[in-house]
Amino acid sequence: MLTKTILALVTSGLLAAASCVPAFAQDAGAAPATAARKLNVELNALAPSQKGCMMTFVAENDMAAPINKISFELAFFNDKNAVDRVTVLDFRDLPLGKKRVRQFDMPGVKCETVSRIIINDTPVCDGPAAGECKAALTTRSQTSVPFEG
Repeated sequence: MLTKTILALVTSGLLAAASCVPAFAQDAGAAPATAARKLNVELNALAPSQKGCMMTFVAENDMAAPINKISFELAFFNDKNAVDRVTVLDFRDLPLGKKRVRQFDMPGVKCETVSRIIINDTPVCDGPAAGECKAALTTRSQTSVPFEG
């Protein structure tokens, strides 16, 4: 009788533990999927131009939805670390999983005086839910100029 009671307790304990495994595995799998949703924007190059400074960006949409239209509000800091200007750049569309190169010629900006660039906001983000573009934003710079999100 004691053996049957012990066996019943062990069996029910194993069944209860086994029923928790799928839920745990599902939760563990959900975290990386959410973490993987990124909107990557890279400052790739700054080059003097006839108008001022040609800025090259590489953007990649690794979010859950394509972006039909997106713009970024950028703040440019000068060599005295003061905000030189704030402007909105239209990056147009960003399909899922594709890299897009976008160039902007910034009139009156001298490349050598740009000390830092910050993305203040994403005023237009057509496709994902409101706020997702800014939340998923990651930035990096291939230049000596820091680029922050």
